[in-house]
Amino acid sequence: MQTVFNNIKGDRLIWAIAALLAIFSFLPVYSAASNLAYIGGDGNTFGYFVKHFMHLFLGFSIMYGVHKIPYRYFRGLSMVMLPIVFVLLILTILQGTTIQGANASRWIRIPFVNMSFQTSTLAAVVLMVYIARYLSKIKDKTITFKESILPLWIPVFIILALILPSNFSTTAIIFVMACALLFLGGYPLRYLIAMGLAGVAGLALFVLIARAFPEAMPNRVDTWTSRIESFFNGEDTEEDYQIEKAKIAIASGGVVGVGSGKSIQKNFLPQSSSDFIYAIIVEEYGLLGGFALMILYMWLLFRIIIVAQKADTIFGKLLVLGVGIPIIFQAMINMAVAVELFPVTGQTLPLISSGGTSIWMTCLAIGIILSVSAKREEIIQKEKQVVVENPLEILSETLED
Repeated sequence: MQTVFNNIKGDRLIWAIAALLAIFSFLPVYSAASNLAYIGGDGNTFGYFVKHFMHLFLGFSIMYGVHKIPYRYFRGLSMVMLPIVFVLLILTILQGTTIQGANASRWIRIPFVNMSFQTSTLAAVVLMVYIARYLSKIKDKTITFKESILPLWIPVFIILALILPSNFSTTAIIFVMACALLFLGGYPLRYLIAMGLAGVAGLALFVLIARAFPEAMPNRVDTWTSRIESFFNGEDTEEDYQIEKAKIAIASGGVVGVGSGKSIQKNFLPQSSSDFIYAIIVEEYGLLGGFALMILYMWLLFRIIIVAQKADTIFGKLLVLGVGIPIIFQAMINMAVAVELFPVTGQTLPLISSGGTSIWMTCLAIGIILSVSAKREEIIQKEKQVVVENPLEILSETLED
């Protein structure tokens, strides 16, 4: 274990924040698991604890392994992974199933290990790395809109089109984050506006086709529209059940909360350990706990910006922003849904919510950030080593000057 700690590179504060979030996650996940265990029939909550531990253990193993890879290799890996992601998304659509009446076409079953994997989260990370690669490649070049369609927008819209039928919220988040990274990377704003309008038109066309052929995608468009309508109309409907229970949980928490494991609404709130875990956190730890968690994510954002600012290449800067900002954006959306500032989306709270795919892909993204940070540390150490090894040469050069 000591050897592992000695080999940890990169921003230590990012490591610390990720560890704090992971350690804290055991409390609300274990608390919410009590309801899931009794619904499942056996009442054994320890199994959920072990499962969450294994997800985090594998996630931090991914983070450790990825952060040891020189980040320049991710430029080429994005090209290799992009067609693999296309194939995985197609397979996910083809093997879509229904679990207890719910559409599960966003997950793919991993053979032999009896585990499911949400391919859209992997696609999001790969796409952001690919965009960072493209932007670094065209830096200081004048690129016309036509020249960027094939290498940039075709892969983006293929991925979005493959994710959209099963997961509108993830599609929208990926598109917004892609446009944000392109804007930060200096891509012309007028082109972004044009593609934004094209995206809206494509979504409208998809909705019309889905309504014309409802048997092809049962209930998906109706679910999206009902969630948006229930958010804006202010009336209590069946679609508002989750958010109403979440609001009750938050109101019950007060300033200091009812205490760890003492949540009442976890017994009534669906997805209490994943999509609505923030409501359970506020109920048990109060506004103080909710704000403390938000501060941790803001601290992580601050460190991500610092790492990006100190990166030694344009690709490194864009890579950190491309995979790092979506983590914070997803966290803010999850919290906003819990307090009814945003329609229900199904987005998890990074490193807190239960669920393997979300944890693994968040750790993958953080590992990439740490890889960029580790490179900066390596450069600084080499500069210090040169100063230590050649003090007489530096002194003689200084005297000569």
